[in-house]
Amino acid sequence: MEFYLDTANLNAIDSALDLYPIAGVTTNPTILSKETMSDVFAHLKAIQKLLGPDRSLHVQTLSDTAEGIIAEAAVLRQHVGNTVYVKIPTTSEGLKAMKQLHKQGVRITATAITSKLQAYLAINAGADYVAPYVNRMENLDIDAMDVLSSIASYISNANSSTRIIAASFKNLAQINGAIDAGVHAVTIDPSFYTLACSSAHLQKTVDDFKADFEKAFGKDKTFLDL
Repeated sequence: MEFYLDTANLNAIDSALDLYPIAGVTTNPTILSKETMSDVFAHLKAIQKLLGPDRSLHVQTLSDTAEGIIAEAAVLRQHVGNTVYVKIPTTSEGLKAMKQLHKQGVRITATAITSKLQAYLAINAGADYVAPYVNRMENLDIDAMDVLSSIASYISNANSSTRIIAASFKNLAQINGAIDAGVHAVTIDPSFYTLACSSAHLQKTVDDFKADFEKAFGKDKTFLDL
């Protein structure tokens, strides 16, 4: 199971990498537009530097045609590095680009997936990751968890190396549901990691443990003091 940060904020990335077992960062044009920067490539390289060699960066193309997507992929690899995962919307033109880029050895994340068939096509086109949009599916009255479990079954039955990186979440229940459905990774806003690890109930549990220990061994005592 892999956990990703769905952000382009350098401070948020730096902080999360220090705290959590993060596998990488995913971005999209909307996420990038929220950050103040004069040079997009310099910003992406700064993210890559924070991630280091053992984590991955996923960056989305903007072109509507396969030719444009392929050209953008080349530019991204030139400026950010050959290890970047090129995120490609799973449209007809996107699938065409995926097939060609896969033959070139480009790392591909098929994104904007809201149906089983989209994912199946992307897997067969050579995508390394498929990114189903959980909350968007639910907004369309699509059973997102059924879609995720079906994609996971398809990958298993086909003995495919493609991995599911579920995206587009609005709450922890959706994230937990996606993991239960068999996805290989989730990419979420950094705030969800904080939310999961800082509830009032959790803090009370920790405080109770500490109070019980202090009653037995003295105020503010830890194992370092014994």
